[in-house]
Amino acid sequence: MKNRIIRKQNLICALAFALLTLTPYVSYGQNLQLHYDLDREYVTATFEMFRPDDWGSTFFFVDFDHNPKANGAYYEISRELCFWKESRFNWLSIHLEYNGGLSTAAGSFNNAYLAGLTYSGHSGDWSKTWSLSAMYKAIPGTVDAKNKKQEHNFQITGVWNLDFFNHWISFNGYADFWRETLGWLDTEFIMMTEPQLWINLKNINGWEKINLSVGSEIELSWNFVDKGFHAMPTIATKWSF
Repeated sequence: MKNRIIRKQNLICALAFALLTLTPYVSYGQNLQLHYDLDREYVTATFEMFRPDDWGSTFFFVDFDHNPKANGAYYEISRELCFWKESRFNWLSIHLEYNGGLSTAAGSFNNAYLAGLTYSGHSGDWSKTWSLSAMYKAIPGTVDAKNKKQEHNFQITGVWNLDFFNHWISFNGYADFWRETLGWLDTEFIMMTEPQLWINLKNINGWEKINLSVGSEIELSWNFVDKGFHAMPTIATKWSF
């Protein structure tokens, strides 16, 4: 068991090193966040990247939990495909996604493969954007309490980014509602949302090149880790580059 944990810790470190190595070659909307969880008293480092192109866009993030050493990693990568940007249906795209991760406490998280459609919108000046995705979600190997396979599921995801007061304040986040059988809970339906509120310090005179934001995130979940509703706030910093 000890050797398995060491191998998982080494994999987490390797993933972190790979991200730091690739960072100089990634462009368009990436950021690094550090969150201190006030309830669980540990630090989570999050790396995000968003990149649009002629065929749509790519987004991924990786979370690394430290308590106090690295003890878990979770990542999602998604692709929006829209070959018809010049048509009147440019608000609709095809959504493809993969989720996975590992933990020294719980082992590997369930791999999940998602496919569906996304509706996207924005304000005239792009200071406010939003999207809503409806997806089929396959979770291979999932079984219920009666040992019946529950691999075929669904997920609905909303994402938003809202800037206020000439980009001084940003309010963004996501909300997920999905079906998944968890062995330790007598339920199949889970909800999670993580709204974030940021103060963007680059708006201070003389700080235009300092892409630092300070703020907070609140993880609101229902039937995610334990049954029922839970709220877990953080204090956080973010560097955008």
